[in-house]
Amino acid sequence: MASLTEVPLRRNRDFVLLQVGQLMSTAGSQSTVIAYPLLVLAVTGSPALAGVVGFARSLAVTVFALPAGLAADRWNRRTLMIMADAVSAAAVAGLAVAIVLHRTVFWVIPVVAFVEGAGFALFHAALAGALRSVVPGPLLPAAAAVQSGRKAAVSLAGPPLGGALFGLGRAFPFVFDAVSYVASVVSLRLIRTPFQNADREVDRAPLRTRLAEGFRFLWGHKFLRTCAIMFGLGNFCGPAMVFALVVLGARQGLSSGVVGVLVSLFGAGVLVGSMVSGFVRRSLPPRAVILLEFWMYPVCAVYLIWPNVFVLAASMLPAALVIPSTDSVVHGSRYALTPDRLMGRVESVHSSIALLIAPLGPLVAGILLDTAPDRVTIGFLATVGLVLAVSSTLSPSLRHPPDLATLTKAE
Repeated sequence: MASLTEVPLRRNRDFVLLQVGQLMSTAGSQSTVIAYPLLVLAVTGSPALAGVVGFARSLAVTVFALPAGLAADRWNRRTLMIMADAVSAAAVAGLAVAIVLHRTVFWVIPVVAFVEGAGFALFHAALAGALRSVVPGPLLPAAAAVQSGRKAAVSLAGPPLGGALFGLGRAFPFVFDAVSYVASVVSLRLIRTPFQNADREVDRAPLRTRLAEGFRFLWGHKFLRTCAIMFGLGNFCGPAMVFALVVLGARQGLSSGVVGVLVSLFGAGVLVGSMVSGFVRRSLPPRAVILLEFWMYPVCAVYLIWPNVFVLAASMLPAALVIPSTDSVVHGSRYALTPDRLMGRVESVHSSIALLIAPLGPLVAGILLDTAPDRVTIGFLATVGLVLAVSSTLSPSLRHPPDLATLTKAE
């Protein structure tokens, strides 16, 4: 009988179900990436208020990351994931109803975005443990690359679909998002493998002690700690750039469908990058793979020379191409090194650090776009990217990352 490590991921039934459900759910979420700011611009005409919505969603992810990790380590992960998707579906469906009834007021939009962000935090705190349960340790880097490819595929299709649906009617992207959450719930119920070890002991230590244990584990690994910090700073740039692309596209008179296509170019880059991530990992040392992503951020400075929204979209492609390779190194290492009983807490601590300043990205970009020339906004983001690239290159903690060839499932 073949061992688990000899079974290809494509023949792993539960892994495939998990990815199919996430494919649907992420497609819905990606369609609202463009629908949220377009809706706010249609209702208020303010880029700053559109940035508030992005801030609200990211803030919820950051605020709920730690408690979500505690929940994922203590309670049934499958149940938590289903609950998170169900609540998100209800919130988004409620927004769609409000739009149809012409009862849309601004404050409802960030509230729904906040609820979605909280659901995302709870779901993804449990998702890491779920992935680790359905995939054997040696295949975790490959599974992480597959996840990046799946995200890339829906990032390619989601924004144009969201833009097209928004063009048909403001409620349509949110209806699609709600349905996609329901599809995710169905896929989760069909998975047979438990999402935690059967013999896992419930940790009844005080809340502070449990949080501290997850924090100590992550902080005790220089590589994991530095990645959480550096990519957290990078998470400021990414959402801000996508938000700026949407606002600038709308300002230049492009249709919602065309703006969606521009946003999807980033997803196209990630999709291509996921196809070659295995080759990249085999051809380059892990450190080089990690540094590639950081050095792609400053490329957006080309907009300062040629201030055109199409040029801005193209300047984001280099970073997109290397993201899957970087993710496979960083996420695969963390999944393999973390014990199952700590998986939720470690993922939540990592998310809290990595997403600490992410909510500020769209907010700062929105304020700058409201009060300063477009070039100032893009120049600021390019400068932040350059500082990150230099800092990561000089960081001693990133000089010797774990060797993916020797990764095994932590016991």
